[in-house]
Amino acid sequence: MEKIRLDKWLWAARFYKTRSLAVQEIGKGRVLVNDQPAKPAREVAPGDLVAIRKEDPALRVRVVAVSGVRGPAPMARQLYEETPDSVAARERAAEMRRLAPEPALGIEAGRPTKRDRRLIDLMRGK
Repeated sequence: MEKIRLDKWLWAARFYKTRSLAVQEIGKGRVLVNDQPAKPAREVAPGDLVAIRKEDPALRVRVVAVSGVRGPAPMARQLYEETPDSVAARERAAEMRRLAPEPALGIEAGRPTKRDRRLIDLMRGK
């Protein structure tokens, strides 16, 4: 087997839980093959570059092997290798998230009550 459908490869490589989810994401334009929009029936072969936008920095992987069978995760990991620039982008994004956490996480007591809002307005001089 030298070529396989894109949706089937994404499913076998464990990027998506089902083939129908892979088809939906491909249809939304979140999967590119060799930097071009693709259709689910597009065939991929070893050496193709696939960009998958599941998280903030897009995951860019090179197809190493093809398989039509969904196997265990260690076997699925052997179907692709992540490009060095993709690894660097993911590490940069993780570092940025670590350095600048979500502002809402600092609120421990939840939303201010009516009394709290009145005190805030009083401090602001309104």
